[in-house]
Amino acid sequence: MADAIKIEIVSPEHLVLSEEATSVSVPGQEGYFTVMGEHAPLMSTLKPGFITVEKDGSTQTFYVQGGFADISPDGVTILAEHARAGADFDKSEVEAAISVAQSQLDAAVELADKDLAQNELDGWKNLLMEAAQVGAAGAH
Repeated sequence: MADAIKIEIVSPEHLVLSEEATSVSVPGQEGYFTVMGEHAPLMSTLKPGFITVEKDGSTQTFYVQGGFADISPDGVTILAEHARAGADFDKSEVEAAISVAQSQLDAAVELADKDLAQNELDGWKNLLMEAAQVGAAGAH
């Protein structure tokens, strides 16, 4: 495969993916970025979102929550707190997490606790919107 890039997605539980791809889109903390062959070295924290892996004209999506992306001459390594295939994504789980985060925000008294709860709530709401855009949530 010309200009192939090695992608590995690893969670604490298991190796989610290890293969060659033509491009990988990653939900970096500062926004999504795409990695292709011979990309400059980079390290980024991850926000909750979907990694899109393109290979041979097909696309796979993987849900990640938290962790790091390490881009090196050897490829892309995703060390995620949680990771799974987009096809396994369950919209009801995110809706339940939104409900919990809203309850935590409503109960927060200290400004730091409110900020933390608001960030958590915003992350889950953004993830639900992204899931609709990539079509991962439509299957469940």
